[in-house]
Amino acid sequence: MSEFTVGDEDFLLDGRPVRLLSGALHYFRVHEAQWGHRLGMLKAMGLNCVETYVPWNLHEPSPGRFADVGRLGRFLDAVREAGLWAIVRPGPYICAEWENGGLPHWLTGSGVALRSRDERFLAPVGRWFRQLLPEVVARQVDRGGPVLMVQVENEYGSYGSDAVYLRWLADLLRAEGVCVPLFTSDGPEDHMLTGGGVPGVLATVNFGSRAREAFAELRGHRPRGPLMCMEFWCGWFDHWGAEHVVRDPGEAASALREILECGASVNLYMAHGGTSFGGWAGANRGGGELHEGPLEPDVTSYDYDAPVDELGRPTEKFWRFREVLAAYADGPLPEVPPAPPVLGASAVAALEGWASLDTVLDAVGGPEGEYAMPPTFEELDVDRGLVKYEVSVPGPRRPRPLTLRGLRDLAVVSVDGVRAGVLSEGDEQLREPVAGPARVEVWVESLGRVNYGPRTGEPKGVTGGLLHERQYLHGVRARGLRLDALDDVGSVPFTPVPAGGAPGLYRGTVTVRGAGDAFLELPGWTRGFAWVNGFCLGRYWSAGPQRALYVPGPVLREGANEVWVLECEGASARAPDLVEAAGAVAAVPSPPVLRAPAEASPLSGAAESRAGAGTG
Repeated sequence: MSEFTVGDEDFLLDGRPVRLLSGALHYFRVHEAQWGHRLGMLKAMGLNCVETYVPWNLHEPSPGRFADVGRLGRFLDAVREAGLWAIVRPGPYICAEWENGGLPHWLTGSGVALRSRDERFLAPVGRWFRQLLPEVVARQVDRGGPVLMVQVENEYGSYGSDAVYLRWLADLLRAEGVCVPLFTSDGPEDHMLTGGGVPGVLATVNFGSRAREAFAELRGHRPRGPLMCMEFWCGWFDHWGAEHVVRDPGEAASALREILECGASVNLYMAHGGTSFGGWAGANRGGGELHEGPLEPDVTSYDYDAPVDELGRPTEKFWRFREVLAAYADGPLPEVPPAPPVLGASAVAALEGWASLDTVLDAVGGPEGEYAMPPTFEELDVDRGLVKYEVSVPGPRRPRPLTLRGLRDLAVVSVDGVRAGVLSEGDEQLREPVAGPARVEVWVESLGRVNYGPRTGEPKGVTGGLLHERQYLHGVRARGLRLDALDDVGSVPFTPVPAGGAPGLYRGTVTVRGAGDAFLELPGWTRGFAWVNGFCLGRYWSAGPQRALYVPGPVLREGANEVWVLECEGASARAPDLVEAAGAVAAVPSPPVLRAPAEASPLSGAAESRAGAGTG
């Protein structure tokens, strides 16, 4: 049993100064069978600690229904077995380029004041923490576990200034048994540090460069306490339709050295990024400080240009960091663990069946209802997935513009069974007017809820109504298709695969020899989701920069493996608006290809050096 405390200048373990050399690794972005290997990689890099967030929405999919909360406890046990300490950041908000910043859709769609003293927010937070915290409390360092510190909220100064809420949250952590030191983390700016700080709670800062300036700003607000960069942004994340972002390894190592020369502790964000499996990738908004600009959905890969790449392999940045960190280690660093096995040979899937989106919706979709105005995803209890809206245009009437007011995010629109266009936020009106009478069908897909900024928690779907000219169209029929409903497609009736790459659910098999880590490529497919053996790999999109989906080796098995692909748009050459909206690259999609990782990176695009000016 040990005691970890916060001194005036140092962290103290059993009364002796200790420097935390930590790395972020999210247990929910790494297959559980690979935790041990990834933790071993962190230790070999020279780290003595690992940090993880906890995504509330993953573990409480509906109010009071909890899903595998013990997964965090199992991860912390793996941390202890690896000989590392742990920092836990339970939120309730986490950002992390994760769907809705970790907040449940059923809460953010209810009109409550998020991240505030609003009792409608506090009550579900209290219920969630009372379920979660036993996993942490039992594994604190004073009880023989690895947990040294627990965070209060997350970068709250970037969002709000409700000191009553922050104090309530800190008191809740204490009341539920957290006795290790608490801390906050914010950007090194005065409004962030004053808005996000809690009196008596250690303050840490997040940045990607200029450590001396950042720590000087922190000292201006907190003259005492250990210095720590809780998020050293050593890489960055990618958005669909943008370039792949990288950071020069030598420049990043120099920034890390500066942090350590200041006598500070550090947490590498990310040490190993992993993958946003299951369609859990979030989204950001451009537009400067107020983040009111266009939606920027995050790609499935969370490689983050981290020192340990998406497959757990050391990069040049790993070796540069290892060299810097070795000077601060207690002894020689352990050998780097051998890389996990990879797929023995590439294999092409044989597509054996297809079901239209309507067929899939009838088999596994939610209940259908009729509404005066189009309901949001939240009202239909859809966290990740699609919603189909149907409405009639009365007639006879002349052709007039059809608009999906307040559309989020992408919509494929058909008029009388013929596709009329692909619309997006900011491009909400069909190019060709619609005459009445007509039947309009709209399939809307959420590209990920905003995970950072004032628009976190905004609703999804058609949020402002369906308009014919200026007239609202009432009597909207709507039905949701949750992504997790497709984890088992046994009830979906399949027919032979049609020619032409129509939207729908495709089912096939791929025969594997030498199972191991792999990538799934979908040449000519436009946008959708893929599964292997019922495990959702996440979203693919021909817009790039991600060109393939990572398949963890434990998901594959020798011999036949099932592959399911939900294609949301198709790759029809007769829809030029589709090419403009999603960048389709082929008229007819080719069968998915499972290939070994060594052949190429799943990310492409021009390199861009980024020191970091945002948030994790």
